[in-house]
Amino acid sequence: MSQPHQPRRHRSPLHGPWRWVPSLYFIEGLPNVIVVTLSVVMYKRLGLPNEDITFYTSWLYLPWLIKPFWSPLVETFGLRRSWVLTMQWVMGAAMAALAFALPLGGYVKWTLALFWLIAFSSATHDIAADGYYMERLTPRQQSFFVGIRSTFYRIAMIAGQGLLLMFVGRLEILTKSPVKPWMVTFVCVGVLLMLFAVYHSRALRPSRSENAPRFSRNFLASYFVVIGRFFIKPGVLAALLFMMFYRLPEALLTKICPLFFLDKIEQGGLGLSTGDIGLVQGTVGVLGLLLGGILGGILVSRHGFNRWLWPMVCAISLPNVVYVILAYYQPQNLIFISSMVFVEQFGYGFGFTAYMLFLLYYAKGAHETAHYAFCTGFMTLGMMLPGLFAGFIQTSMGYLNFFILVCALVPVTFLVSSLIKVSDEFGRKAVGQAPTA
Repeated sequence: MSQPHQPRRHRSPLHGPWRWVPSLYFIEGLPNVIVVTLSVVMYKRLGLPNEDITFYTSWLYLPWLIKPFWSPLVETFGLRRSWVLTMQWVMGAAMAALAFALPLGGYVKWTLALFWLIAFSSATHDIAADGYYMERLTPRQQSFFVGIRSTFYRIAMIAGQGLLLMFVGRLEILTKSPVKPWMVTFVCVGVLLMLFAVYHSRALRPSRSENAPRFSRNFLASYFVVIGRFFIKPGVLAALLFMMFYRLPEALLTKICPLFFLDKIEQGGLGLSTGDIGLVQGTVGVLGLLLGGILGGILVSRHGFNRWLWPMVCAISLPNVVYVILAYYQPQNLIFISSMVFVEQFGYGFGFTAYMLFLLYYAKGAHETAHYAFCTGFMTLGMMLPGLFAGFIQTSMGYLNFFILVCALVPVTFLVSSLIKVSDEFGRKAVGQAPTA
């Protein structure tokens, strides 16, 4: 007897990657922006000197710098899903602990230790999340969701640099305290991360290829072979110089700009409030960054890498002059300041496209995933080293002369860009593969 026809049940998209890709990459971005950017604003508001702020917070890049060296361990031991969930719980607990460390004597060392723990956990979370993404999704799904993950990573930047700073600024007005607003904010973020951990414990399913921890007797031997092959690639010296110095002016600006916005007029700054910083840098600036990156990706996908390399080099370098203008005139009009920051960040987003695509190009071949991790490690080193000394240089020279120096270093970007060689056809296919950065 024939069975009656059963209508085919279509699985809702909410039961697939849509359940976890947006939230996973939002969580990948939020701790990063808190450690790298909010820490600078917090220490400034709590009264630390500029040279101490830039020196201490630049060391927080270290976990992302050395991430490639322990990524094989994350891949080898344990399940990627387990790593993701564990790191989210650790980051949530450490974020909440920051609130209790702030009122303590010697709060700087305690908060730096907790920021470093968050950074280490975030870098480990990045490795596991990206691995889970590649294991769980088909190549076609990966191509579709690469834009989604990048968008939600940028939304995390707006939430961290924009909404959280505006929230802190509002609390500063209400509480009249420099410490309590940050305590409340870190508790809220810690609870949010823990809630996401609970959600992901249900949304993330074990990957098809994950069974049990794996280890091979040849693990160490193959590990060092992978590292060695990275440093014998053709054009390695030019590639490393490009990775390290393409963003040299921006590496100096990144740590100083929030301090410049916050410092008083008589100290050469713009005297903005914490909430103003959230609007100018965290909202308008990030939107400019996002739009510039989108435009860069579209143009390279149509015409290739080499066609747009030099316009992108100009875009990432020349708009830095807006900070010379801001430091010279010290305007108080928030719309004018925001528009200047938008121009600079739009250029940065547009020019950064060339940088990320070159990393993809250089990592191509055997051990592509590991070698891309090494490329991003050198990218982080290129941001970390200038940041260590940016505060000392700015304190010695003042803001105006510091920004003039940054503009004087623009030829370094042009020089290292002239050293790299990329095949003419590269770019059209690579744009859709570019990972979040």
